[in-house]
This record gives sequence, C-alpha cells and structure tokens, in this order.
Amino acid sequence: MPRTNRRPHPAARAVPAILVSAALLCSCSAGAGAGGAKAEHGKEAKLSALLGTAQDSAGPAPAVSGARSGGTVHILNPTDAPHLDPQKVYSGETFNTSLLWGRQLTQYQVVDGKPKLVGDLATDLGRPSDGGRTWTFTLKKGIAWEDGKPVTAAHVKYGIERTFAPGFEVGPSYWPMWLTGSDDLTAAVKKYRGPKDGHLKVGGRDAIETPDDRTLVFHFPKPQSDVSFMATQSASSPVRPDKDTGTRYDVKPFATGPYRIVEHRQNHSMTLERNPHWKAETDPIRHQYVDRFEFIFGKKAVNSGQEILTGRGDGADSTSTDRDGLAPELFAEAERDPKKKDLVVGGRRGAYTTALRIKNTRVPDPAVRKAIHYLFPRRQIRQVLGGPRAGDLATTLSSPAVAGWRAYDLYPVAPTGDIAKAKEYLRKAKKPVTRLTYAYESTPVNDRVAQVLADAFREAGIELVRKPLSEAAFFDQVFRGPAPYDLWMNTTSVNWPTAGTLLPESFHSELDALSNETRYRNPHVDRELERIAGIGDLRNKTAELLELEQTVMKDVPVVPFLNARTAQAHGANVGGAFIHPIYGTISPAWLYLKKA
Repeated sequence: MPRTNRRPHPAARAVPAILVSAALLCSCSAGAGAGGAKAEHGKEAKLSALLGTAQDSAGPAPAVSGARSGGTVHILNPTDAPHLDPQKVYSGETFNTSLLWGRQLTQYQVVDGKPKLVGDLATDLGRPSDGGRTWTFTLKKGIAWEDGKPVTAAHVKYGIERTFAPGFEVGPSYWPMWLTGSDDLTAAVKKYRGPKDGHLKVGGRDAIETPDDRTLVFHFPKPQSDVSFMATQSASSPVRPDKDTGTRYDVKPFATGPYRIVEHRQNHSMTLERNPHWKAETDPIRHQYVDRFEFIFGKKAVNSGQEILTGRGDGADSTSTDRDGLAPELFAEAERDPKKKDLVVGGRRGAYTTALRIKNTRVPDPAVRKAIHYLFPRRQIRQVLGGPRAGDLATTLSSPAVAGWRAYDLYPVAPTGDIAKAKEYLRKAKKPVTRLTYAYESTPVNDRVAQVLADAFREAGIELVRKPLSEAAFFDQVFRGPAPYDLWMNTTSVNWPTAGTLLPESFHSELDALSNETRYRNPHVDRELERIAGIGDLRNKTAELLELEQTVMKDVPVVPFLNARTAQAHGANVGGAFIHPIYGTISPAWLYLKKA
C-alpha cells in the first residue's frame, strides 16, 4: 500500500447539531455499535456527525444489542503499538485500542456506526468564552484510577503539560502550540519544557488553571474553535505524577478505562484485565463485556487472518485491530465462502485519503501538474491495491468524513486516465518535461503500482524513473531530507473530522517539510489561512476552509486518488465488531463473546 503518514455551551443546553452537520460515510457492518444490525457487505449509509449534550455525556454507554459478559478476546496484530504513553500516541489504530485503558476529556460515542462527540472525563464538550480564547471543562464525579484513587483536574493538567517535554515530540503538538500561541512545536517548547519547569504560564498567569479538583480552565492566546474535537486525542489523558515512570510509562500506562494492563512484553504480547474501579455510569463510550484481552504480536497478517477465518486454535475468539486490515491474499477466499465472508467487516477508514504527491518546487509549472492529474491511472492502480476494497476514487483533497465536506471535481477525468488531455497540457508547459522521478517504499504491491504508473507516464511521453526505498529511507529522504524526488504516494488523515487540521497544517508555505510535504506555496492562500486562523466560530471557520480548499486544488499540488477503506476479520464467536468511523479499525471497546 502507499506509505501511511501517521501523522459549546453550558451543560444544561444542547449544542446545535448544525455546527458540525456532515456527510460521514462509515461502516454499518455487523454489530456496529449499540443495537447494530448486519448490513449488506459493502453497503454504507450517509450519516451525520453530531455534538452531544451533557445528557449524552453522562453514561453509561448504550448497550450493544445481544452482548453478554465473560471470556477472553484475542487480538492478533503483526506489530506492537509504537507507543502506549498517552501523550505519545499518534495513530488512529492506537487511539482506538487505548480506549480500553485510557480516558480523555472528550471522545466519540458510536451507536449503529454513527459517531457522536460527547464528554468522556468531562461532563460536556467544554464551555468556550472570550471569543474562543478561554475554555472550561468540569470533570465528572466518581472517576477513579485503577487503584481506586480519584482522577483530578491536576492530573489532566499534568498530562497535558507533559506534551511539552523532551521525548514527546512524537505525539500531537496541539496543546503546546495552542496554549502558547506558537506556530509550531519548536517555538512552543522554547517557552516551556514540561512539568520540570513548574506550571505553564503565559502572559503572567497559568495557561491551565485548576481552581478545584474537578475544574480545568484553558487560556489560549488565540481563538480556538476545535477544542472539543482536539480533546479526544490521547494527549488529553490524565497522568498521575506519582505513577509517571518516564520511558517505562510507554510500556504500561496507569489505567482509567474499563481495563488495566497487567502484563506487557513488548513486541510479543500484552494482557488486559477488568479494572475494578471503572464505573460504567460515568462512561458514555466504552463497555466491559469480556473478562480479558490477550494481544499477540508478531504473526504475519495472512497467518492470523487464516486462523480467524477458519476458527483454528483460538481463531473463533480472535480479531485484529491492525490498520492494514485483512491480508489481500485472503480476500478471494473470503468472497468464495459465505461463512467466511460473514466474518469480514469493512468500511471507510476514518478520514484517511490517499493521493499522489507532487513536489511543487521540483514541478513548479501548474500545466505539468495538471498533465500528471490527467494521465494518472486511478482504476488500474486501485486494482493492484485490491480493487474497490482499497477505497473509493476521490476528486477532492478532503475526505467525505470531514464535517461540512463539499463534493467537487475541478478537472474531470476518466478513472483510467486521459493521455490525450495530458499531452495537451504538456504542450502548454513553459519547459519540456521528459523525465520525472517517483519514490516509494518497496514492497511487492508497491513495485507493481510503480510499474503501472511508469507505463502511463511513458504513454504521455515522460520517462518515470522509479526509486524503490526501504521504509526508513523513504521517511528520511522524502520527508526529512532534501527529497530529490518529484512524486510519491502517501496516505494521510486529518486529526479529527473537521477541516481545521488539513490546509492550515499542510499547505502554508512557512511550514516545514514534515507538514508541507509538497512544498506548496501560494501567497494568497497563506494570507487566507492566517485570516481564517482568527475565526473563533467552528461553523464559519469550517465553511471558509472548505471554500479555500478549492483554491488550493486549482493549483493541483497533489492528485487525489482514494478515500481509503479497510476490511478486517473477526472470529465467529466475536460480536460487536465494526470499523470505527473515526479511527478506521475494529474497536475492541465494543467487543463481546457470543458464547463466553
């Protein structure tokens, strides 16, 4: 597959749904949340992402239809998570899994496959004031750590302040940037280096105030409209200072969720058992149906997939939460056997999109970039990746899973490409282009993708020089280094389902190469992004960003390819399996065993 870059109102009042009214396409497969019914395989429903009320946030979570208690679910993943420390977690797969043991200020409740943003640790989605510069959260009563001691506002504050510390650069940087008013993490950590510096102060006062054990008040130098969404990230999890074991916390974080980690042998196995101090009545998100989760790491995806589909060994009680999903080699087998087909759940992989990136500083002529857009063989490449299971062909930069998404197709082209149109634009180019380079992480599938691309470019009169790289070399040379390549494929996602983290974090000319990977530059877009950053109202900010998206795409800095999909398998005895509409993998927090 292409390289994946992992990278409100008072409590008594309802938040108007119009603020985030969206067309969200997601899985409605077997057991999709509470009351989920089996939908026809491959079918999806248009949904609306809603902001929940204080009542929605109260807990307990709506029951999953048919669920029962007891037993052990086995999770078979090819690799261990790179990080478990909540302030270091930064991938949808790990966000999803960590719901078992960690809680955040806010989180997504999922019922019948439909996501609703609700308060998790907090009683609601937060209460903004001062034009979005101040946000207040109140913690629920009765939330405890795995040893029974209460979770306090000071613990949440400490966890968030850890995100400034050395070693936490791998995690999200929103809290550091937003709390200090900085453009990037480098600038933020010059102002504060984490809890060892005491409490974070901005403008002479605490940036995070905790007037009592249940109240947090955040002061932002600039208006922030997406705090309710950002607070779902694992970086918003509490950490108790007396349990902060430094680098060892990455192996076994202390639990606030329905399960606690009792053993973790890195890259080998991890065992979770019920947390006796978790209270269902405080949690509107999670369940505690099974007694234990046993994670096994290191098996090849094709082997674990066969075990799950055939029920061999513990296969009937097993599933996988791996982001890459069911091994492509098993698709045909699952399609032929109705019983196995019934064990595969599929859906849109959150808001992930795949696009052909064009390094704009090496391919500066828009006419050449448009030619690449027209010659790009979308259907042929998707077939190599597994056909429609890999995703839906895209014409927009953002995913349909983004709130307020608008369909557009600025330069319509057949899915198989239009070589004649590509040649027409190449003739308009300021300088002749006869040779381009394409970098990719070398795998058997990606090698075939590169060949299909090379054939299409050759038809248009361009030699595409293929540069197969190792995973480490791809990241270092394409993102960190001078990137002496013209093209590469990448799969990315916004950090939450609004437009707030797409253009501002990828297409401003002053961003570093890790963010603005295409090295896109448009002074008008820069000015608009800077203006829009000052808008405190979520609805208005979203509308402005989505309108600006089409201005960006007129320049064709990338070629949209797929709105990514995934398919994963679960054992015949595993219920409650569905693709999480935000995090894009099977979510273990809803699983149960049909026969415990």
